[in-house]
Amino acid sequence: MPEHQAATTPPPPAKLLPVAVLLWLAGVYLRVPVLVAPALAPFISEELGLSQTLTGALTTLPILMLAAGAMPGSLAISRIGPRNTLALAMVIMVIGSAGRGLVPDISTLMIASAVMGFGVAMMQPALPALLPRWLEPHHLALGSAIYMNGMLMGEFIGAGITLPVLMPMVDNSWRAAMIAWSLPALLVAAALYLPKRDRGRPSRKTAWLPDWSNPLTLRIGLLLGLSGSMFFGLNAYMGNLLEQQGRLDLLPETLFWYNAAQVIASLIMLKMARAWVGRRTLIITMAVLSIAGTAGTVLLEGWWFIVSATLMSCVAGILLILLVALPPLLVSPEETGRLSAGNFLIGYTLAFSIPMLGGLLADWTGDTRHAIATIIAYAVLVLPLAFTLDLKRKKGHPKG
Repeated sequence: MPEHQAATTPPPPAKLLPVAVLLWLAGVYLRVPVLVAPALAPFISEELGLSQTLTGALTTLPILMLAAGAMPGSLAISRIGPRNTLALAMVIMVIGSAGRGLVPDISTLMIASAVMGFGVAMMQPALPALLPRWLEPHHLALGSAIYMNGMLMGEFIGAGITLPVLMPMVDNSWRAAMIAWSLPALLVAAALYLPKRDRGRPSRKTAWLPDWSNPLTLRIGLLLGLSGSMFFGLNAYMGNLLEQQGRLDLLPETLFWYNAAQVIASLIMLKMARAWVGRRTLIITMAVLSIAGTAGTVLLEGWWFIVSATLMSCVAGILLILLVALPPLLVSPEETGRLSAGNFLIGYTLAFSIPMLGGLLADWTGDTRHAIATIIAYAVLVLPLAFTLDLKRKKGHPKG
């Protein structure tokens, strides 16, 4: 069936639950393979002799690949459709993720990590592009919230369950843990073909490069960079900030609440998605609160530090969902993957580079707070873009 026809014949409500489950499971695999690496890093380092830089690269390299793989994902969507792209991307992700458990040395470990990150990057634009093919227009915001809930739950699962639950089940083998987390994704990829929707390739080739004449490409991308750089940046420098305050003992509690806040954000959005998505005032509010929470980690100490970090993580998570959910609502189904890919390309490039720039400044000055100040400065600089977002739907596109 041609995709333009599929987009106009949505499934009956009774079929929403299985589609929601598939979207949620795919969302989980946007983050589990990325966030399992930091948990297993001490075991990997002990066997392969990783330096601190390479240990950090286990997490930062996939984040960089999230930007690099956005355009190939958009190209695949325009040629083979979003469902086929998502399934292919999940297979690529599994090859890289499970491959990490089979590598003989550091260099192949990094190659496998890059392949895994590339697969996850292709998944990202495929999911929003799939929503208009699978869901009724008034379910688009909820569909975005569902797979983003899976993604943020994946962060918590990968970081929180691996060591206490999975490792004892696999005799404390980091290699077996990598494989155990990865292989079930193949079942999810196969299950994507169960809904009798969007089975064919696109009836015509469509544009796949970012439309730089569309202001949404740059504006949403830069605002995604605001959310991502604050979340990943504070996560990266949290230990150094607490150590500088002489309160490194608070790191376990801070990390717990920091990651739990992302789950809370996703649950809030599951409830409020239809009412909140597409409202510019909420995007502005969450961006301002994110900046305030990040500033609090520089200005406050002790438990107030934890409160500030938790606030930032929660509102940045809500902001992320509000932004990622926009393309399916604002442009035609054929343009959704293209716009999302452009947004992710810009957003994750900044989420990687802004904290890196801040780290270089902090190394130069010897003060970790300068790394966070760099991230805040970028956020304040791009905040006015939130006031200029045109969230009117394209003429002829159904309201979501």
